Amino acid sequence: DGCGHTVLGPESGTLASINYPQTSPNSTVCEWEIRVKPGQRIQLKFGDFDIDDSDSCHSSYLRVHNGIGPTRTEIGKYCGFGFQMGGLITSKSNEVTVQFMSGTHTSGRGFLAAYSTTDKSDLITCLDNASHFSEPEFNKYCPAGCVIPFADISGTIPHGYRDSSSLCMAGVHAGVVSNTLGGQINVVISKGIPYYEGSLANNVTSKVGPLSTSLFTFKTSGCYGTLGMESGVIPDAQITASSILEWSDQTGQVNIWKPENARLKRVGPPWAAFISDEHQWLQIDLNKEKRITGIITTGSTLAEYYYYVSAYRILYSDDAQKWTVYREPGMDKDKIFQGNTELYQEVRNNFIPPIIARFFRINPLKWHQKIAMKVELLGCQFSIGRAPKITMPPPPQNKNVDKNDDFSDDFIHSVKTSLQTDKTTFTPEIKNTTVTPSVTKDVALAAVLVPVLVMVFTTLILILVCAWHWRNRKKKTEGTYDLPYWDRAGWWKGMKQFLPTKSAEHEETPVRYSSSEISHLRPREVPTMLQTESAEYAQPLVGGIVGTLHQRSTFKPEEGKEASYADLDPYNSPIQEVYHAYAEPLPITGPEYATPIIMDMSSHPSTPLGVPSVSTFKAAGNQAPPLVGTYNKLLSRTDSTSSAQALYDTPKGQPGPGAADELVYQVPQSVAHSTGSKDE
Repeated sequence: DGCGHTVLGPESGTLASINYPQTSPNSTVCEWEIRVKPGQRIQLKFGDFDIDDSDSCHSSYLRVHNGIGPTRTEIGKYCGFGFQMGGLITSKSNEVTVQFMSGTHTSGRGFLAAYSTTDKSDLITCLDNASHFSEPEFNKYCPAGCVIPFADISGTIPHGYRDSSSLCMAGVHAGVVSNTLGGQINVVISKGIPYYEGSLANNVTSKVGPLSTSLFTFKTSGCYGTLGMESGVIPDAQITASSILEWSDQTGQVNIWKPENARLKRVGPPWAAFISDEHQWLQIDLNKEKRITGIITTGSTLAEYYYYVSAYRILYSDDAQKWTVYREPGMDKDKIFQGNTELYQEVRNNFIPPIIARFFRINPLKWHQKIAMKVELLGCQFSIGRAPKITMPPPPQNKNVDKNDDFSDDFIHSVKTSLQTDKTTFTPEIKNTTVTPSVTKDVALAAVLVPVLVMVFTTLILILVCAWHWRNRKKKTEGTYDLPYWDRAGWWKGMKQFLPTKSAEHEETPVRYSSSEISHLRPREVPTMLQTESAEYAQPLVGGIVGTLHQRSTFKPEEGKEASYADLDPYNSPIQEVYHAYAEPLPITGPEYATPIIMDMSSHPSTPLGVPSVSTFKAAGNQAPPLVGTYNKLLSRTDSTSSAQALYDTPKGQPGPGAADELVYQVPQSVAHSTGSKDE
């Protein structure tokens, strides 16, 4: 008399002491004998354990044994308030005896435990909820018997369940596990919602729940779509019934509650049977075999007609001739489904395992006032790699036909009949739902080829982009001018500041410019180019002005060794005669370099002092070029040993000394100036 909630399934189950979770009564005892398939072992897990230990487990305790009967051996004896079992209790065989003894005590809830075969390593109990686990997604095994009156759930599918709900009880409500069998659940945790709806499903009532921080849902196979009652995919001709309620109201209008009215959420009256007894049925032809996973029912949905079905059986068939009553695996009794408790509420029941059939029939067993209902079927297309069955019609009774002699005729007749009648499972559409073995291979091959092709195309695109970028960068680096000639001097000038000062003996070879390198430039670009600072040669020293050696030269350097840039000004040296640092001008037939005007000054009289010289050369920086009021002589070194005076202050082709006031002297200027000039 000490046994409480108990469900012993073939592979798992749940057991609790009497009156759990309230205080167990005194002087009670209960024994549970648990058996699983031979060759398997049993594991026991406690969800709650609270047994009085005031007398050191003498009168109140829980004892677990290996085996059943007199030959059983004890595994352990347990008692204590709030006792935390460290792990699972595992048997050595496929049989276990659990004994609960309650002596004299004043407190103690007793216990609740779950069991399963040892291959279910992730076993949980009916008391576990989502808040006990921190993972965002996890798999657990729920034992049978988790529809318990002392556990609550809030929510429904597809919106989710409140995190305080029992995981296994919510799994039964959602239709992912069976209360009589248990099963695996795949749980996904997500953010909570402000309000949780309540509903009745699979004999579990979900209550309305308030806001919570998180909720959980279940991953399923996805075979829970509607099969066409509400949408009208199933035509009226394929919905039939045992009888139809037909009657006239007070106004004389005839009301016919036909089978086609039994569509869920359809406005108007439902289907109703003419006679309310246990022999009535509503039948739906799905036109071909389908996988049926659930059913949703309502009552009449008419306030003035308070009719509904509160319990029913399910039958199914392939040919509408031979019917099978739905039973859960391992059970020898028909499954009785709980129906509606009022005329409006939608009540869902799931089939675990699913029903595979073409014809589906509902047989009401209990009802309120009259049998009346609206329904919708849940499921999906059925696909299996097997040949369709061919139903052989029975031979006519008025003919004595030998089956062995006329087998061929009967076979041909059966094939013709299967193509012309609805009372068979053989239809041409069965080919559309057959899955061939090559589908799996194609999927696996595609899973390998798609990533490889993506990587190959990505690599080719990267190579093309890099090549295009390198080519553009090369063109940009070379620029309009030839890189080895026009930019090499500028590069060397930038690097030269990091090197020590060179002597004249180790001076680098000067850069020379040929006519072929300049002639391709437009005339307007030549003077601009010649004024840049990328060359190694400075302005010529003219008119007493000492140019900076780092300015671009428009003269061809002299052959051979040059004076070092670090040398002192050659014009101020009193020790030796130093010639001008630049070589002779190019011949007239040479390239278009700016050529100095060379004149023999022996025929020119001296020009009065004080006449300013005007420069047409741009001075370095923003300063205006200084004016020098004296004539200066420039010694030009030629191949001959003779020296000539090259004067830049007399324009070519202008009058001689007699027109001194009208002359404008063209003197190249530079940044650096020498206050005096030294005449040779």
